[in-house]
Amino acid sequence: MRRRPALAAVAVIGALALAGCGGSDSDSAASGAELSVDAAYIPQPVSDSMAAGFLTITNEGGTADELTSVTSEAGEVTVHETVEGTMKEVDRLEVPAHGQLVFKSGGNHLMFEKLKRQPKQGQSVAVELHFAHSDPVTVKMPVKAATYQPTTGDSGHTEDSGH
Repeated sequence: MRRRPALAAVAVIGALALAGCGGSDSDSAASGAELSVDAAYIPQPVSDSMAAGFLTITNEGGTADELTSVTSEAGEVTVHETVEGTMKEVDRLEVPAHGQLVFKSGGNHLMFEKLKRQPKQGQSVAVELHFAHSDPVTVKMPVKAATYQPTTGDSGHTEDSGH
């Protein structure tokens, strides 16, 4: 008789463990990419019809996604990749799982063309980022001085604050 309660307990624990594993797998698959955007800005353009845009897309999720297009009422927006110093327009860029897609001066960037009006410092330009799997994300990109240089990433905040 003592064996049956022990076997029952083992069976219940085993079933709970399996249910927990199944739940975790389906939850992580269902959650997909978890995207957020920060460090967005546009240097005040010197041209009436063109501007560049920079931002960082962070994916906290366990599934990669892809940025497929960017739209804005300000004008046409294309996505450019810079490889070995050569800029080219691309259809999509990967946002890796547990990683970042960084748009920065000299690297990947957004190109605003056929601007309806030249954005001025202190204004902001709204863009909508479109992804292969995630819902669109709307971002307001502040227009900064033409010479604006952002601070270097997260490491600068933690290392510099303690010294």
